[in-house]
Amino acid sequence: MDKEELKENIDNNSVSETQNNDQTSEKGSKDQKVNDQSIEKEEKVKEELTPEQELEKLKDKVARTFAEMENQRRRYEKEKEDAYEYGGYSFAKEALNLLDNLERSKVALENDEKLKNTDALKKIIEHLNIINKDMLSIFKKNNIEPIKSINEKLDPNLHQAMMEIEDDTKEPGTIVQEIQKGFMMKERLLRPSLVGVSKKKSREYEKEDQKDEKNQ
Repeated sequence: MDKEELKENIDNNSVSETQNNDQTSEKGSKDQKVNDQSIEKEEKVKEELTPEQELEKLKDKVARTFAEMENQRRRYEKEKEDAYEYGGYSFAKEALNLLDNLERSKVALENDEKLKNTDALKKIIEHLNIINKDMLSIFKKNNIEPIKSINEKLDPNLHQAMMEIEDDTKEPGTIVQEIQKGFMMKERLLRPSLVGVSKKKSREYEKEDQKDEKNQ
């Protein structure tokens, strides 16, 4: 085979490959076109609703819109009520520190050896009690009231137990000591009461008590 025949064969092969590629590309384009037409037909079928179906669709859309508007209105009303009812919540919570400081000052003065049993101490304690009473009165007018604790059953929603105290005269879990007074603002907890609760005496203590009674 000479050079001219070889060149002619290569040219013929190139032409064949080009024709095959064109045919494949053309077939792919036709298949894609068929697929696109099928999708368009399906979408048209979906869009072609009867008047009754279209009406139901609109009714459902309107109902959903009204429901969303009603939910937003209720949320707004709730937020407005909370702002009115509990607007001073943070201030009230901070103001409780004043009561605590008054109580600490009173205890410190009463334990001062130099002031004990003096007229000056009696007058100071009297004034501190008046201030404390006035503050509690102001709190009460604003629906802030102390939580009952002593002799009450421990309620985790209102009380926080800080210690256990052995006491057989009380049911276990009864509050026998109040370390810090808790307060409520209407139905909302400002702070829990810090308390000590009763528990049954251990057997060792019971034996010691029985020995003491026998010796007596």
